[in-house]
Amino acid sequence: MKRLRNALRGLGPAVARPTPAETLRAATGAGLGLLAAGFLARAVPYPGGDAIPFLIAPLGASAFLMFAVPNSPLAQPWSAVTGNFLSAIAGLLVIRLVPDPRLAAAIAVTLAMIAMMAARAMHPPGGAVALLIALTARPGAPTGFGYAVAPVLTDTLILVALAVLFNRLTGRTYPFRQPAATGAHGTADAAPDRRLGLSADDLGQILQKMNLAANIGAEDLARLIGAAEAEATARQLGGLTAGDVMSQDVVTVPANAHPDALARLFRDRRFKTLPVVAEDGTYLGLLSQGDLLARTDDRDEAEQIMSTSFVTAPRGMPLAPLLSLLADGRQQAVPVLDGQRLVGLVTRTDMIGALAHTLRK
Repeated sequence: MKRLRNALRGLGPAVARPTPAETLRAATGAGLGLLAAGFLARAVPYPGGDAIPFLIAPLGASAFLMFAVPNSPLAQPWSAVTGNFLSAIAGLLVIRLVPDPRLAAAIAVTLAMIAMMAARAMHPPGGAVALLIALTARPGAPTGFGYAVAPVLTDTLILVALAVLFNRLTGRTYPFRQPAATGAHGTADAAPDRRLGLSADDLGQILQKMNLAANIGAEDLARLIGAAEAEATARQLGGLTAGDVMSQDVVTVPANAHPDALARLFRDRRFKTLPVVAEDGTYLGLLSQGDLLARTDDRDEAEQIMSTSFVTAPRGMPLAPLLSLLADGRQQAVPVLDGQRLVGLVTRTDMIGALAHTLRK
């Protein structure tokens, strides 16, 4: 009975259930993408006129990948465009050499897979492109090598462009780029929170050994590991919050503070950042040494040169997300607010003290 349960479990769903919002987003994007691609592809003046279809069936599978799982290595533009194009070439070559459609179908898909894997352009719909060509080859059908350009390459390029636009507009990153070679300060060093972990090459080798390189990218795996480590750190911190470790006797500056006064504060107190507040204590922004150095007019006051894009936190925010925020080098301190009023500041020094206290336990 146990073996039967395990076997049945293996036949069940292998992915988490998407949220209704994500399901609607992906399905709507795929539908709109194919609709727009159909109209745009129809407007392209193909050689041969109406004999060439304006959309091909495998594009439905390509749309699913680009809109539903845009982070997948299989969905990236290089994989989609190159994979579909090479597969079309493979199918068109095979039908000229193998007259039996059953044998041609098998050989076409085999060659398409070899070509896609050799080009690091694995795109499952490419196999369908090769199969479609092998099964539909007949006298009078468009089977010239130009078919690989129109409609296969043209359709795929249009759909990729639409997927880039739709995913960006709906908050998803596509193409899913690899991390920048330089860090936050323009150097070649890895981000501080990744220097002690596995490198992208290490993660890539692990994925290769587990035959998972086509299923998950090294950067996705790094983000997953980072999230897991952050959760483990949160548990080790024993429920500490921003309010527990923040500096409360915070030196602030008014909105009309002059650059000379700001420079003296930075020099005398050795601060890296200064919160800017209104007369009633309302938080306005955070001013760093870099902001002060980057000013273009000596008449600018604190309110003109401060930054308002820095992340703030309520008293009860756990320390784990603040640890990641302060580790990446882009933010020196996190203002802690009670409503709109500044009540404290979590600096890197505060965070180091909290970690040291935890390690001593």
